[in-house]
Amino acid sequence: MKVINSLKTAKMRDKNCRLVRRKGRVYVINKKNPRYKARQG
Repeated sequence: MKVINSLKTAKMRDKNCRLVRRKGRVYVINKKNPRYKARQG
């Protein structure tokens, strides 16, 4: 999982990417391709 300042580009990498808020952090998750995982901050 990468830690990125801006998740907008991470979200646009694949059409299955979703933005999710968990425990005050923002994550990008992808069920079809779990390689595209990122966390903000």
